[in-house]
Amino acid sequence: MKSNSQFSILNSQLLKGQALITLLVFVAVAMIITAGAVTVTIINSQGISKFAQGEEALFIAETGADNAILRILRDPNNTYLSETLSVSDGTATITVSGTTSKTIISEGRSGNFKRKIQVDGSLTGNVFTISAWREID
Repeated sequence: MKSNSQFSILNSQLLKGQALITLLVFVAVAMIITAGAVTVTIINSQGISKFAQGEEALFIAETGADNAILRILRDPNNTYLSETLSVSDGTATITVSGTTSKTIISEGRSGNFKRKIQVDGSLTGNVFTISAWREID
């Protein structure tokens, strides 16, 4: 029969590796949580970047529409029909139709994103009255 001291020595030898296993489990869990947090951060930053590019494309389209209104007002012969305008890191493609009732379509492009603005208005004398300003597909 074994004495208590032998059981104690045998028991302590079995428990020596248990602290290492516990530490490894905690480290693995911490690494998984950290990897998940990093993944979420990367996905969010990519989404924010794409949102910013879309907003920049809208800004470019609005700038093109503003430019078209100025060109219409400054053209007494009413000959302004289209233009491609470099704005910031993109381009605005502007088309104008109509003589006194005008429809301005301005497409802003930034990277792979494009947004369109349509402005409806009428030109009477030197006054351009806007009746609608909206984003279209």
